[in-house]
Amino acid sequence: MIYFIKKNLKYILAILMCVALFIVTYIYNSNDEVNSTSNVKKSSVKKEDNTNQDITLKTVFVDVKGAVNAPGVYELEDGKRVIDAINLAGGLSDNANTINLNLSKKLTDEMYVIVYTKNEIANYKKNNSNNNVSCASNECICPDKNNDACIKQNSNETSSEVKTSSSDKISINNASKEELMNLTGIGESKADAIISYRNENGSFKNIEEIKNVSGIGDSIFEKIKDNITL
Repeated sequence: MIYFIKKNLKYILAILMCVALFIVTYIYNSNDEVNSTSNVKKSSVKKEDNTNQDITLKTVFVDVKGAVNAPGVYELEDGKRVIDAINLAGGLSDNANTINLNLSKKLTDEMYVIVYTKNEIANYKKNNSNNNVSCASNECICPDKNNDACIKQNSNETSSEVKTSSSDKISINNASKEELMNLTGIGESKADAIISYRNENGSFKNIEEIKNVSGIGDSIFEKIKDNITL
C-alpha cells in the first residue's frame, strides 16, 4: 500500500488539489447567489418605499402678490406656511409690512396672498381712523378683504354692508379685468381666463358655469358665488 502511494503520489496530489479547488469554487458561487438575492430584495424594498412616497406627496398652488421680489403663482408641498410661499416668491421687498398677515397660516390650494407696503398700511389706517381701525401684533385689518393670509378681516362693517346686494355684485359677463380681480382668489391670470372663456363661448348662462374656466374650482367658487352675478 505504501509502495503504491509512493509510486502514484503525484497523481494523488493532483486529484486532491482538483477536489479542493472544486470545493472552494462551489462555496464562492453559493455566497454570490445569496448576496445577489439579498441585494435584489433590498432594491425592491427601496423602490417600493419611493413609490409610496410619490403617491402620498401632495402640492398646492398659491398666488403671491404685492411687496415681494418675485410675484407669481407657486407650487408648494401641502402643509407649508404663508412664510414659505413668500420666501419662494423671492422674499419680502424693502418696503413690505407683514403686520396684518398670519405668516404661520397653513397654505391651501388656490390661496391668494397679498403682502402690503408700509405706505399702503399707513394710508389705510389714516383713511379709516374714524372707524377705530387698529393695527397691532395681535390684531390688524387688511385693506383688501380678498387676502387669504390676513390675520383679521374688517370687523367694522355693519350687517347691511356685509350683505351684498345684487347691484353691488360683479357681473361675470360684463366686468372688466380689474373688476374681476376684486373677487376673492381671482388674480390677473384667472381674470384673463374668465374674459377669454366668455369671448370664446359667449355669455355665462349661470354663475355655476364659471367653474368651467381653467383654474377656478369649487373652492374659489364658494368664495365668490355671493359676490357675482350675470
